[in-house]
Amino acid sequence: MPATLTSLFTPANLINGSWSFEGDGTFNTVVDKYHGTELARIPHATEAQMEEAIAAAYASRDALRKTSAGERSAKLDALADRIAKHEAEVVELMVKEAGKPIGAARIEVARSITTVRTAAAEALRFSGEVTPMDFGAGAGKTAFTKRFPIGVIAAITPFNFPLNLVLHKVAPAMAVGCPVVLKPSPQAPLCSYVLARFMEEIGWPKGAFHVLMCGVPVAEKLVKDERVAMLSFTGSDKVGWHLKNICGKKKLALELGGNAAVIVDAGVDLAAAAKTVAAGANAYAGQTCISTQRIYAVKSVSATLRDLLVKEYAALKAGDPSDTQVTVGPIIDKGHFERIGSWVDEAVKGGATLLAGGKPVDADRNVYAPTLLTDTKNSMRVSCAEVFGPVAVIEEVADFDEAIARVNDSTYGLQAGVFTDSVAHMKKAHEELEVGGVIIGNVPGFRIDSMPYGGIKDSGLGREGLKYAMEEMSEPRLLVY
Repeated sequence: MPATLTSLFTPANLINGSWSFEGDGTFNTVVDKYHGTELARIPHATEAQMEEAIAAAYASRDALRKTSAGERSAKLDALADRIAKHEAEVVELMVKEAGKPIGAARIEVARSITTVRTAAAEALRFSGEVTPMDFGAGAGKTAFTKRFPIGVIAAITPFNFPLNLVLHKVAPAMAVGCPVVLKPSPQAPLCSYVLARFMEEIGWPKGAFHVLMCGVPVAEKLVKDERVAMLSFTGSDKVGWHLKNICGKKKLALELGGNAAVIVDAGVDLAAAAKTVAAGANAYAGQTCISTQRIYAVKSVSATLRDLLVKEYAALKAGDPSDTQVTVGPIIDKGHFERIGSWVDEAVKGGATLLAGGKPVDADRNVYAPTLLTDTKNSMRVSCAEVFGPVAVIEEVADFDEAIARVNDSTYGLQAGVFTDSVAHMKKAHEELEVGGVIIGNVPGFRIDSMPYGGIKDSGLGREGLKYAMEEMSEPRLLVY
């Protein structure tokens, strides 16, 4: 790896302001997802090291709480400046460790800067509220709330947005004054270690931020520890609900993904919709929790949309993520690559029709072709489960009402996209779709980092988005006089 990249991070765990190259004797090896070359080896932290991190974070609460909003905002602005200064290097590192196409990586790093700057602004205006009391038994009284940080945040993050989703936990915690113990994804942790280096450089209190790579038992110690006030987890529903069961009394924010759906109604620009939907189903090889996976088109437009989608799929380029023309890079690892292929094969054997893809582009490098299926059954895993790959299904529905029913026929409910020019259908979608967010004129993968973001059902609980995460990480205290 180029020296400019290796200088960005230290291959060690940050514990109470010190970099530890020691651990339990085992290591997490991070590889280039396309070329397979080793990028770094991070030691797995011991239970004693996790104890040290939790204790230090817990001890830092009072000092961090007493910092002013202006101080926290200034540190966040300084962090954004550090990311911006090294933007090109961070992009290159993200392409290598996550296999993210370079265009998508550039977007993520730019979003990360925006995330931090938004947190800096929110830190200045984050406050409580005046509570009406001057009536009945409260006559003559005044009351207001002030929000206080809840304490230590345990942050467990995924591989697919190795910087921005980390910052969606770290930045709001910084803004309200909560210490953080971060356990990053083993597949793509290096951007978290870059962040740790930047946190040192801006002078964030040493006991208030820790990054540890560790195995499941040590991670579960973090989740279970009563000194931790909140767990913020992004990942699979299976792991997320398990963590909920063992975390005790602490607050939770769980972002668990799903099988996001899009509805295409009559009367819309089908060519534009097809282009957007194809991109939304295959960006970063579909490895996003709001990747378009189910497409429901009303009868009058389904055939045309299907043909347009096939053309759009043919134009997508899969391969080397460093190639600016590539939109579909490698699947994160061999296990996920093989699972995706097996689910597609299973669907075809069960009667589904392949419209595009359905095979590897480069099996040695875990690149799978953008795949579109039809004639699927709701019970097929390509439809009812989270594929987390470049696979989508398109099905015809009789009308808009049936489309809503089909979207809701899912254990998940994160976001849905709706292409319609009908105000009545827009309102109906908002009222009836069982999801955390309805996106009109776009795919479910649309996200602005300041908006409230999260799901219902098996897609999780709680909301991210800077102001909303800050509310989750703080508590109102009432004063009456």
